[in-house]
Order: sequence, then structure tokens, then C-alpha cells
Amino acid sequence: MQKFFPILGNSALFDGISAEDLGAMLNCLGAILKTYDKDAIVYFEGDRVTDLGLLVGGRLHLVKNDVWGNSTIVTELTPPDMFAESAVCSGLETVPVSVIAKERSEILCLDYKRVVTTCSSSCSFHSKLIRNMISVLAWKNIMMSAKMEHMSKRTTKDKLLSYLSGEAGRRNSKSFEIPYNRQELADYLSVERSALSAEMSKLKSDGVIDYRKNHFELLRETLTNN
Repeated sequence: MQKFFPILGNSALFDGISAEDLGAMLNCLGAILKTYDKDAIVYFEGDRVTDLGLLVGGRLHLVKNDVWGNSTIVTELTPPDMFAESAVCSGLETVPVSVIAKERSEILCLDYKRVVTTCSSSCSFHSKLIRNMISVLAWKNIMMSAKMEHMSKRTTKDKLLSYLSGEAGRRNSKSFEIPYNRQELADYLSVERSALSAEMSKLKSDGVIDYRKNHFELLRETLTNN
């Protein structure tokens, strides 16, 4: 478990908690390490869950499926991202999305009730941990609002440009890499891959963007509708 301390130290959940406290803290929170192979299902949509998941190795996709079998990528997680916090905090205790390992992944499972309840020994780090948990939930809400903004656009072109503009702003750079391949990006934006590819090619031809695989560069602003 100690080999993951540097990753945990970069987690928003453990912000401000010293490395010296991590060992005792993980014991207090009932931490359990689980490993999943590539393409393994961590949770199916609707599964009961009582633990927070903290990704310490690998890559996960949160995926929403409709009754017709269509899949939409809600988001991608990389270390040290956390998931299932909304499900356990809401009291529903069922995950609203499927969680899929996109490569071999290691997940630290934390007992939610131990996270938000000060223990009998009154650990010095616990109140800080609770404040961090609130901050994580607030940030996740902001990120979901950003995705809703992309999805509210009417056309594939506008959804794509909204997403790329958001990524450029988040990275403070017009040159950046995205975490999705073409199919995954289409799933994330809920558009057809062929339509997405066509719009990307046109925007590149028009000198609006440039790209190679997952690397994008915004060359000029053109968010007006044609």
C-alpha cells in the first residue's frame, strides 16, 4: 500500500494530509486494494455500492447505456481520480453508470461512512478529510455542468468546438492532448463517429484546428454557426 502514497498525496481527497498520517488514515478508513484486468467491469449500472473508489493505477471509463444498447462515455478517470462518491453520498447506494477498466487498473476502496464520520480516536486528519470530500463533490458538479454545456449544442461541429475550447481553457493552452480516441470522443459527445470525423476533417481543412491522433491545436476562433 505504501507504494501508492505519492499518488494519494496528489489526490484532492487527501489534500493537506501529511505522508506521515497516510498509513494510519488508510487503516482508519478500512482501505482495501482491488485490481482489475483490461475491459473488466468494476461496476454495472445499478450495482449496489457502499465504498468510495480511488483510482491509483490504470484508466477507467464511466459509461451510460440506454435501453437500446447505445453507450455514452460520461468521463474518463486517471489516477488519482475518485468515483462512486455521488452514489454513496446521496444515500441511493447504486451506481448510475457502468465503470469499466480500459487497462489493468488498481483501485483503493474506502468505507464511505468512515470517511465522513469522525472516528472514536478523533484522528487529527479527519475534519480535513471531510472538508476535502465536500470540495471534491463541488468540483465534480462543475465538471458535469461543463459537459452539459457541450451537450446542449445543436450540431456535431458545435459540440466538438465547445469541448475543444473547454479543454484549451482548462489546460491554459491551445495545444493539448485529449484522453479519448475517435470512437470514445464520439461516445462522449453523443454523436456518430462518421459525422465527428467529417467535421474534424472540415475544420482542419478550413484552418480552424489541427490534430494528429489525440493531439489537438486550436488555430483560430470560429464558434459561429454556419
